[in-house]
Amino acid sequence: MNDTADGHLVVVFGGRSEIGVAVARRLAPGATVVLAARRPDDLAAEVETLRRAGAAAVHAVAFDADDLAGHPGIVEAVVAAHGPIGTAVLAFGVLGDQARAESDPAHAAAVVHTDYVAQVSLLTVLAETMRTAGRGDIVAFSSVAGVRARRANYLYGSAKAGLDAFCSGLTDALHGSGVRLLLVRPGFVIGRMTDGMSPAPLSSTPEQVAEATVRALRKGKRVVWVPPALAVLAFGFRVMPRAIWRRLPR
Repeated sequence: MNDTADGHLVVVFGGRSEIGVAVARRLAPGATVVLAARRPDDLAAEVETLRRAGAAAVHAVAFDADDLAGHPGIVEAVVAAHGPIGTAVLAFGVLGDQARAESDPAHAAAVVHTDYVAQVSLLTVLAETMRTAGRGDIVAFSSVAGVRARRANYLYGSAKAGLDAFCSGLTDALHGSGVRLLLVRPGFVIGRMTDGMSPAPLSSTPEQVAEATVRALRKGKRVVWVPPALAVLAFGFRVMPRAIWRRLPR
């Protein structure tokens, strides 16, 4: 049954993500929101948050980002149940353990699989589905870490660099289709994923990233840095001599 009627359908892949839920909360009034996560039965708090934010309906569904074969099915099921996707937010990912990855190839491959391969798979499914519908927004999260991979986190940085390049090309491929892709490039985000780590310069919170993301969506932007000053810093990263670059802590 399609319960969106003429309302907006927001789907967050990675329904437990602090940033993803914060984005959905800002888009919730009058919308149907679907939170897709590995343990949908554990999303009671997130579901209640979105209901209180004014969502017309909130649903939690099972989604395993690393199960590539399941991506077409979950997207098809959501569309069949709720209608065309208005905004799809890809909010899943892992930071990984850089030190472990340098001696554990399986761990290194697992991080890249989640942060790059799974993203590419789902983005491709969503782009085709939404292109057929002729409308919709897709939000993907890159990172300043992808501008130039650093010694301290080159595994995560390399995955984000690949995702950033893929999204840049996909944005052009979607031109004129009615589907837009917004690429968000935050810096260090203070939240569960970075718990225990010292904040880097120009850090932000999930709420700040979500606010910038929704503002960019409403303005029809294709790329947004969070905070904006990171765009200037990123230029400096690209031209910094390697002898200095390799000594940066992260």
